[in-house]
Formats: sequence, C-alpha cells, structure tokens
Amino acid sequence: MKNVFAIFCILIFFAACKKSSFLDARPDQSLVVPSSLADLQALLDNDRIMNGTNGLGVTPSLGEAACTDYYINEDDLYGFLSPLESNAYTWQQQVFNGEHILDWNLPYKVIFYANTALEGLSNIPVDNSNQTAWNNVKGSALFYRAFMFWQLAQIFAPPYDSATAETDWGIPLRMKSDINEAIQRATVAATYQQIINDLTEALPLLPDIPLYATRPSKAAVHAMLAKVYMIMHNYTAAMEHADACLQLQSALIDYNTVDTTVAFPFTELNEETIFYSTAIYYTITVPNYAAVDTTLYNIYGENDLRKKVFFSELSPGIRTFSGSYGKYALFSGIAADEMILTRAECYARIGNTEAALNDLNSLLAKRYRTGTFIPYTATTATEALLLILKERRKELVMRGVRWTDLRRLNKEGIYTTELSRTVNAVTYSLPPNDPRYTYPIPDEVISFNPDMPQNSR
Repeated sequence: MKNVFAIFCILIFFAACKKSSFLDARPDQSLVVPSSLADLQALLDNDRIMNGTNGLGVTPSLGEAACTDYYINEDDLYGFLSPLESNAYTWQQQVFNGEHILDWNLPYKVIFYANTALEGLSNIPVDNSNQTAWNNVKGSALFYRAFMFWQLAQIFAPPYDSATAETDWGIPLRMKSDINEAIQRATVAATYQQIINDLTEALPLLPDIPLYATRPSKAAVHAMLAKVYMIMHNYTAAMEHADACLQLQSALIDYNTVDTTVAFPFTELNEETIFYSTAIYYTITVPNYAAVDTTLYNIYGENDLRKKVFFSELSPGIRTFSGSYGKYALFSGIAADEMILTRAECYARIGNTEAALNDLNSLLAKRYRTGTFIPYTATTATEALLLILKERRKELVMRGVRWTDLRRLNKEGIYTTELSRTVNAVTYSLPPNDPRYTYPIPDEVISFNPDMPQNSR
C-alpha cells in the first residue's frame, strides 16, 4: 500500500503540471510503476480522481453553467464570481482568459489513469487464478476512458450530426499514457466510434452489478451505450441498451419515503445509482449563489414530490436546488430514473406508445404523493414523446443532462428552446443550434498546439 500511495502522489503531481495538464507536460515515466493487479485496481479505485468524490468533482460543469435552470444575483455575477463563470453564464464568445480549465484537465487526468492501467495489464500474464481481477481492471479502465471521452465531447465538440460527423472536429483521443503522444483532434465520427469501441470491449469483462457504485459494471456500460446511441439518434440501439441496463438494475426510490426536513434529502450511492460521479465545483451552480429559475419551479404540480424534494427555500420566493444524488455535490453519474426515461423516449420514437407510457407512469408513480398520480395517456407516439421530454426536463434537473439534451433536441427541431437571461437590463440569448453550444478548446492547449483547429463561436 505504501508503493500504491507513492504512485498516487506522483500521478497527482503530474496532474498539476502547468503545461496543459497531461497534454504537453513530460513526467519521468520511470517513476510511475504500478506492477500488480492490486496496484492497478487501487489506481482505478481512487474515487476522488476517477469519480469526483469528496465534493471536488471531475466531470465538466460548463454545460450546466450555461443552462437556465438557475439565476445569479447581479452583484455576485460581476463582484464575486470568476470571469470564466460570468462569461459562461452570459454565453460570451470569448469564455476563457488563459486559465487552466478544469473541465478539460480533470477528465484527461482520468483518461491518463485509465491508459496507465491498460498499459500495466500488458505486463501481467492472465491465468485462472487472476482472470476475474484482470478482466475487472481492463473493463473498468475502458469504461472510464469512454465515459470521459463522452463527457469532453459534450462540451468541446459540436453536437453529433450524421451529415457532418465525418468532417466536424471532435476531441483529442488520448490512447496512451505517454504525455509526448502527438495531440490531434479526431473527427466527431471517430470520437463517438472510439467511445462505442471502448464500451463494447468493456461490456463482457465487468460484473453485472458493481461492488460499489463508484466502480463500473455491465449495467453502467449498457447505460452509457444508451446515452451515446441516443445522441447519435439511433433510438433502436439506445432502447436495447437502456432495457439491458434496467434488466440488471432498475430500483427506484419512492419519494414518499424521502425525508424533506433535512437540508440534502438524498444519500450518496443510493439505490437508484448505477454509476456515481460528480460535477466539477463551480460557485455559479451551488446553493446560496444559484437560485432556481421560477419558470422551472412552477412546472411542478403541488402533488409532485419533486417540488419539495429537489428545492429548498433560502428566503421568501428564493429557492435553491438541494436534491442532488451527490448530496453536497452535483451528481453527474447515471441512475435508474434516467434510464427509464431514456427507454421511454426511445419507445415513443420507434412508435411503441403503450410501452413508452408504461415506463413514464411507472416512474411518476414514485414521484407523486401516494394516491394522487393520474397516469398519463396519449393517442399518438408524438404526443407521448412530448410528455416524456417534459418529464425528463423535470426529473433530471441539475445533473448535467440538459445541456446535452438541448444540443441533440435542437438538431431535430422537435423540442427547440432559445435560452435567455437579463443582466443589468441587458438581455443575452442562446438560439437553437448556435455555435456557442460548443465551447472553445482551452487557450493553453492551443498555445502548445498551434496547428490544432479551434472551435468557431
């Protein structure tokens, strides 16, 4: 364990390097020597780095910061928050000011750990005595890499469009732990194909259900494949993987049993959690600074328990979000409720109205006061789809899902939304399909890689 701790310290030191965080810094690779399956598993079990536990966060938050689920007091916006947060809040074309961007650096740190584990396996022979442990390390590393590639693509690559995916620029696909590996942006098509490849390879290697929800599993892999295929508008494949996930893990919390007298009603790693991760901490989206948008709050009916469970009152008429499955941090992982809504949406899109409504109503029965929920009905699949999208908006608030949903739904033209905010009497807006739905590659990355294409804003 002393050796493992030393490895962790060395890797954390390299993570802090100022030159574009792993993309350009050169560590002394001779010091990074995980040499056993136990070492490699311990590397991946560092949930502070890999999952963002302890309130630090690991998945990008810039998408959530740019959504309109909340608003910021104008004095705080320009007096307390960083320029980065203020720029994201008002959808400025120039967001970064040469800062080290955690939304880029921390996911690539996870990818570095995953690649280190995959390379370490090449030196460990497999036999009957270690096959299960070996498989778990490889499957976990592949999952973590795919999960972070996907997270990065939602922020730094344009929304998936089959007509342009072969030419649109995606993200750098780091496939080695060697920091000197050439940095190039793959296409969007290649980015998503690599995510699918990693997840497909991981699937048979992992257990159905993990020992801890901070570890990957078959259920989590199926869930991620459902999310990926939904973004790619392949609803049949997304439905099949959402269903496969739910066959393994489908427990729901009955919100009638949730204690609403406490500040944060949900426990971490609760029974709905399929894979646990949290979003990078930004002041802009935390209680006491971020107030819940009144329009959002008012779409919940009085018997809808989410209105009480998700939101708490800071002062008369001012509410904050307190219903995160990450408790003190914003949950950005995967839970069964999202998969039920995903399967329901896919059913509606392929024309199975009855199955779509069955899924939707089974979820909502756990979200309304006992005896008050009246099941939804619909005469067409399109009508059912609109109901499901509305409930998806209400159920998955502040989980980092809405940004991705807006990007994909705006592309289809079914459920388009123009975002707007007024600050100091100036109204800012983000129309559907605006280039600002894709953040620029961080300044420091471009400065060390001047030939890298930059996103247009």
